[in-house]
Amino acid sequence: MEDATELCDQVAFIINGQICAIDSPQNLILSHGAKQVTYTYEDHGFKTANCLLQQISDDQRLHQLMQQNKILSIHSSEPTLNDIFIELTGRTLL
Repeated sequence: MEDATELCDQVAFIINGQICAIDSPQNLILSHGAKQVTYTYEDHGFKTANCLLQQISDDQRLHQLMQQNKILSIHSSEPTLNDIFIELTGRTLL
């Protein structure tokens, strides 16, 4: 699936002879699953928190930590094609 993400213009997921999804890898990734932001901060030790990307402007803790310069890292994540395949087909690849 990693190769398909990088090399293919379009992918299709087929289950029981029926196409259940067909699109570019990027469109499939962007249209499925929540885009999540994980941030690590210093507060009497290292702590980690998550929020959805579309709700980041509402995360008061994140804003407060940024103002206090306590953010150590911020990472965004999105589902992989493999995650989407499992979600749509209920099957894993061997």
